[in-house]
Amino acid sequence: MTLKILDAQRAARFEALCELIVPGSSRIGPAVYTDAALATAPPPLQQAALQAIDALAGATTAEALAAHERSAEFALVRALAVEAFCSDFVAPGAPGPGAWAEMGFEVPRPVDLERDWSWLGTR
Repeated sequence: MTLKILDAQRAARFEALCELIVPGSSRIGPAVYTDAALATAPPPLQQAALQAIDALAGATTAEALAAHERSAEFALVRALAVEAFCSDFVAPGAPGPGAWAEMGFEVPRPVDLERDWSWLGTR
C-alpha cells in the first residue's frame, strides 16, 4: 500500500513508537491507519504529527520514551497510536487480530437488542 503522508522511514519510526506505547499494536499496521487518517487532516495537524514522530525518533526503549511523557509530541503520538489500535483496524497483509478480538468486544447484532420505546410514552 502506498503511504500518502508518512515516508517509509517515518512509518517505521511510528510503528516502533506504537509498539512501545501499545505493546502488540504493530501486528495491525498502525502506520497505515494513521497515514490514511492524516491524509484527510488539515495540513497543520499533518505537520505536527510528522514533527512529533521526528522528535521522538531517538526513543527506542520504553525508558527513553518515558523521558518525553509530558511533552506535546508524546501526547500526539500516543493519541495516534491508541486510536490506530483501538479502532479495530487491521492493515491489508497485517497478521492481526484487531484490538476488539483481543479485548473480547463484540458489537451486538441489532436483532439481539431489546428495544425500549418507553420514551415515546406508548407503554
